[in-house]
Amino acid sequence: MSHMDADLQAASRAGAILTVDLDAVGANYRLLSARAGGAVCAGVMKADAYGLGMAQVAPALARAGCHVFFVAHLDEGIRLRTLVPQDSTIYVLHGAMPGAAWDCVAHGLTPVLNDPGQVAEWQACARRAGRTLAAALQVDTGMSRMGMAPADFDRLCAEPSRLDGIRLVLLMSHLACADEPEHPLNELQRERFAAARARFPNVPGSLANSSAIFLGPGYHHGLVRPGAALYGINPHPGRPNPLAQPVSLQARIVQVREVQAGDAVGYGARFIAAEPTRIATLSIGYADGWLRALTNRGHAWIDGVRVPFAGTVSMDSITLDVGAIDPARLAPGTPVELLGPNQQVDDVARDAGTIGYEVLTRLGGRFERRYLARD
Repeated sequence: MSHMDADLQAASRAGAILTVDLDAVGANYRLLSARAGGAVCAGVMKADAYGLGMAQVAPALARAGCHVFFVAHLDEGIRLRTLVPQDSTIYVLHGAMPGAAWDCVAHGLTPVLNDPGQVAEWQACARRAGRTLAAALQVDTGMSRMGMAPADFDRLCAEPSRLDGIRLVLLMSHLACADEPEHPLNELQRERFAAARARFPNVPGSLANSSAIFLGPGYHHGLVRPGAALYGINPHPGRPNPLAQPVSLQARIVQVREVQAGDAVGYGARFIAAEPTRIATLSIGYADGWLRALTNRGHAWIDGVRVPFAGTVSMDSITLDVGAIDPARLAPGTPVELLGPNQQVDDVARDAGTIGYEVLTRLGGRFERRYLARD
C-alpha cells in the first residue's frame, strides 16, 4: 500500500480531521518578529506546541528563521533537542526538578533559574562539569507565580559569589495582564523589570510574551517569547486579530435522526426539542478536547450555516440541531467545521467561557492529523 493510499484509509477511519497549516505558523512567526523590531523572536513549544505537534511545528519555525525555543518541562526540552538544529538554544522555563539539573547539561539545554535552590544546584552542576554553564534567571515582577521573589533576588545581587560558575545569558520576567493593554500592572511590571535589569546591565532581557509584543518597544528588550500568537490566538481579545489561523478541525457525522417536539437529547436531558427537527451526532467529544462546557452553548458550521449544539457534550460524541440544513447534506461521513474560516479558536473559547490556550492544548490524540507546507 502506498503512503497516499494509507493516508486516505486513515482519513476514512477518522472521526475528525485536524489540519495544521505550517506555512501559516511560519507567517505568524515572521509577523511577530517584525513587530519585535530588533529583538530576537523565540518560539514557545510547551504542551506539544500548544497541542499542534512539536515534531512538525518546531522544524517549521526553524525554517522560518527561529533559533531560540522555550519549553516548560525538562522532558519537553530533551525531545525538542532532536527536532531542531543543534545550534538552537532551548530554554526550560521551569528549570529542573531537584536532582535532575544534570540532564540539562547532558542534553544541551539552558535552564531558567527560578529560586535559590535552582541557582545552587546549577552552580553545583558547573563545578561537576568543570566549566561555566549558561542559564537564564527569572525574577518575579508582580505575578507571584514563577521566578525569584524580590527578597531572594536582592540577596542574590548582594552575594554575587552565588553565581560563580553560572553565566547569565538572559534575565527574564513574565507579565500577568499583557492581554489587557490598559491594565496598570503592565506598566508597573515594566518598571520593576527595568530596575532588575539595571542590576545586571550586561545581560539581555526578556519580558514580552505574545500579547506584550503588541504593547510597544518598551516591553521588547532583547528577546520576545511568543507562544499562543504563533498558533493564531488573538493577542488582544476584542480587537482585530492580525494573525493567520493555522488550525482547522472537521468532525464527521455518525448518525442523523428525526426528533419530535418534546423529545430529549443527550445525557441529563439538557436539550428538549421545541419543535420537530433533525439531530446529527458527531464523532468527537470531551475525550478529544472539545470542552463539556460547550453543552448547549457551542456551535458548528455546515455549508456555511451555523448550527447549535443540542444537549450535553459526551465523551465521544456531540449532538447538533441541524433542522436548518438540507437533509441531503447530512449523510454519515459528512464533514462539519468546528475550527476553520467560520469559527476560530477564540470563538470556541468564548462560547466555552475559557481562553484559546485551553482549547488548543486540549486537542486530543484521536484525530487524523494533517500538516500542510509548501516544502
